[in-house]
Amino acid sequence: MVHQPSSFSPPAPALAPLPRWISAARPQTAEETAFCAGAALAHLHGEIARPEVPRALLRARLALGAAQAVLRLEGRREVLAALRDAVHLLGPGDQPDPLGAAWLLWRQAAARPLAAIGVVLPEVPERWIAAALGLGLGLGQGGLTHRFAGVLQQILDEDPRAETPALILAEASASRALGWDHLTPLIVAGLRPGDLRLRGADLRRACEAALLRQAPEVMQLTIEVTRGAGRLRAVAPKLRAKGAGQAVALFLSRDALAPRDLAALMSDRAARRLCERLVELGAVRELTGRDSFRLYGV
Repeated sequence: MVHQPSSFSPPAPALAPLPRWISAARPQTAEETAFCAGAALAHLHGEIARPEVPRALLRARLALGAAQAVLRLEGRREVLAALRDAVHLLGPGDQPDPLGAAWLLWRQAAARPLAAIGVVLPEVPERWIAAALGLGLGLGQGGLTHRFAGVLQQILDEDPRAETPALILAEASASRALGWDHLTPLIVAGLRPGDLRLRGADLRRACEAALLRQAPEVMQLTIEVTRGAGRLRAVAPKLRAKGAGQAVALFLSRDALAPRDLAALMSDRAARRLCERLVELGAVRELTGRDSFRLYGV
C-alpha cells in the first residue's frame, strides 16, 4: 500500500509566556536589571515576530495603553473606556478633546510606517525625526534602551513641554532598533512619574526597569490578541454578509470598532447585525456594556 503524503499541517505551537524567572525577577543592581530587561526583550521580539500574531491589532492595543500611560504621567487617571469613547463618540466634524487627541495621536503613530512618522508629528523639528530613525549621529546608536533614552533626553532638553512627541519618537527609535517597520510601544507604559526628569545613566536604567515591568503585560496581550484573531479567522468563512471579509480585516487592525465604522462596507443595520453575530460566535467582544453606542473588539 502506497501512502500519499498528507496535506495536513499541525497547528503552530502556542505563544510562550514570558519565562517566570524574568517576570518574577526583582533585580537588585543596575547590571541585573539590564540583563533581565535584555532577556525579556529577546523573548518578546521572537514571539511578536511569529506569523500568527496580528501585529496591526497588537500595535493598536499597545498604542492605547501608551496613550493612557502618558496621561497618567501627566497626573490624569483615565480608564481605557474613556479614551475609546473620546474618539468613537465624536460626531461628524467634531474635534477631539485632550483625551481623544492623545489616543488618536498614538493610534496614528502606530498605524503608519516608521518612515512616515513625521506625517503624524508635522510640527516637530526634522532633527528629532532623524534622531528617532537613526539617521543622524550619536542618538541613534547603541542598544534599544540606550536609543530610547537618548532620543527622549535630547528632545526634553530642547523642549521640556514636548513630552508626548518625545515619548512617541523614543518608542519609534526602539522599534527601529528591533528592525520593525511600525512603532510598537514597549516601554512608555512601564515608566513611572519622575522618570522623565532623569538624565544620563539614571534615565537609561529607568527605561530598562520600565521595559522589564511592562514585558509581562506586553506578552500577555500578545497571547490574548493572537487567540482572539484565531477565533475571528476561524468563523470568518461562516459570515455571509456583503463586506464581511473587509470587516474582519478591520477588526484585525483596530482596537475597537463601532458599527458606523463599517459604513463604507454595508448599511448601518447590516453592520449591527454583523457585530452581534460575531459576539454570538465568540469572535469579538462588546466592550462597553451599554445598550447603545456600543463598541466591539477582538
